[in-house]
Amino acid sequence: MAIRMLSTKSSFPGLLLVIAVAVPATLLGKQVPILGGAVFGMLLGVLCRAFLKPSDRYKAGIQFASKQMLQYSIIGLGFSLPLHEVVQTGLKSLPVSLVTLAVAFTVAIIAGHLLRIPEKLKILIGAGTAICGGSAIAAITPVLQPDEHDMTYALSTIFMFNVVAVIIFPILGKMLGLSDVGFGLWAGTAINDTSSVVAAGYAWSSTAGDYATIVKLTRAMMIVPVTLVIALICQRNQPGGSMRRVIPWFIVLFVLASAVNQWLPSGLTHAIQLAAPFLVVGALTGVGLSTDIDRLKRAGARPLLLGLIVWVSVAISSLAMQYIAGTL
Repeated sequence: MAIRMLSTKSSFPGLLLVIAVAVPATLLGKQVPILGGAVFGMLLGVLCRAFLKPSDRYKAGIQFASKQMLQYSIIGLGFSLPLHEVVQTGLKSLPVSLVTLAVAFTVAIIAGHLLRIPEKLKILIGAGTAICGGSAIAAITPVLQPDEHDMTYALSTIFMFNVVAVIIFPILGKMLGLSDVGFGLWAGTAINDTSSVVAAGYAWSSTAGDYATIVKLTRAMMIVPVTLVIALICQRNQPGGSMRRVIPWFIVLFVLASAVNQWLPSGLTHAIQLAAPFLVVGALTGVGLSTDIDRLKRAGARPLLLGLIVWVSVAISSLAMQYIAGTL
């Protein structure tokens, strides 16, 4: 099974460091919800590594946070996505979500090839833009196993465009004359992070905010099939490997959590829902603490350009689908 428990005392110094950074990051995220705690966790982690230079005794705990904690956080997020509610209210947005998903990955692969972007970084940027930003990147990381620096670059790219989207989407929506439902569908399918979708949607109207949130939850469920497909591709590229070892069990548990949460005690599910975002912050803090700034600088601006191209393509395809369906 891909999920492993913390099994050695050598991991505790690094894990304590991650928690010490994740707590203020979470608090900052509450004060600036457009960015969110995950962004602050990654940024503070990067700064901590750059200025404090943690020694090797912290390495095991940091690696645990950046890899295993990601899996636990995704399972926990399943308790925030009741399957029956998403199915009932999100089917109308499914065609748009599927088209934008296909556009994001197609553009990421083609444009990434032209820009000479590493293969795994292309997939991370495509998934983050197509599905739900950092959560999607976190979900596919255990099966894709990219370099920590690729993950940090993808997250930085995705979150930067989240901030831009919150500012410009309401302005562009007014210029395009979108309805409440039309803007909600656009925001829910073309903005990556949940907090940014909510911020942009409710900045437009309460109706748009409600609709955008539901669309976003439906879109987030795409994490499951996309991660499974990536796992199958990884298995195909590794002949002789065991399918049992490749299956992302944390995604299976994510689906189970979504299916059973309505029958669990409300106090338990509420506690898990509160803990899951902190686990995400902790995981991305670990990623930040693993990141070498000099190595990121050497990557240049091409990944950022790829993120822009994919994001614009998704936004345009979402509007095009609505125009075809007559729902603008």
